[in-house]
Amino acid sequence: MSQISFYTGVPERLGYLCRLLRKAQQSGARIGVCGPANLLMRLDATLWTFDPLEFVPHLRVSPGAALPPRLADTPILLVERPDELPHREVLLNVGAEIPEGFDQFQRVLEVVSQDPPQVQAGRERFRRYQQLGHEVVHHIAAA
Repeated sequence: MSQISFYTGVPERLGYLCRLLRKAQQSGARIGVCGPANLLMRLDATLWTFDPLEFVPHLRVSPGAALPPRLADTPILLVERPDELPHREVLLNVGAEIPEGFDQFQRVLEVVSQDPPQVQAGRERFRRYQQLGHEVVHHIAAA
């Protein structure tokens, strides 16, 4: 059974996602980020610029594209669908819906901003994970 963690009350989502990804990567975790293409493109660009003194190794993988063997060890992969990931360690969902196949991952992370539509979608995902029998851990984000 997957461990589900929600981070809510996030004031600035992209910056928070970058810091969360950096922390997870520094701990040695391999993370797959799934969500809509437009948000993944913005996250990709932000990961390159959010800290001018540090590089957070990541790769945006196009749908259906094979991951080149030389890049297989990249710790953070940005994909539209979780089934495109070569590992089943940590999944960070940035989409509005629960991703299909989430339960194949050891951990699932959800980050919810203070934006009302995102809060509502996050509440629905939270309840749905619980209805599916998963234990959900809730963290209120520090600014």
